[in-house]
Amino acid sequence: MDMKKRIHLELRNKSPSDVRELVLDNCRSPDGKIEGLTSEFVNLEFLSLINVGLISISNLPKLTKLKKLELSDNRISGGLDVLAEKLPNLTHLNLSGNKLKDISTLEPLPPLCIPRFTVHPLYVLPCEDFGTGIKFLGLCLLIFC
Repeated sequence: MDMKKRIHLELRNKSPSDVRELVLDNCRSPDGKIEGLTSEFVNLEFLSLINVGLISISNLPKLTKLKKLELSDNRISGGLDVLAEKLPNLTHLNLSGNKLKDISTLEPLPPLCIPRFTVHPLYVLPCEDFGTGIKFLGLCLLIFC
């Protein structure tokens, strides 16, 4: 199912401004971009776009209330600078399973304070025990406060 159809189904006769969480996991983005998501989702706080085939997030709309963004298992390799401008209240970001080549790709990210990070899907650890920073652990990207 493509992303536009999935958004329509997820709305369930609600207006976009009534939606606080939107899960679009495993739908398809034929052009590798976000489709059908607009700035009308003014109260959106959680957006999940896991395994949708994204290459770019350049057309992400401005979502000022969005706090958590799941982008794992896509093909994103850069262009993260839009997050600072379009998602000013972002506190959680998952980029695992993307095509990020090195740490410089993460430089444009806004400051994030994430209360936990995942080392392995089975182990979730609080970040206050590990200080501040961004680290690569094998192929797993960890972003923590």
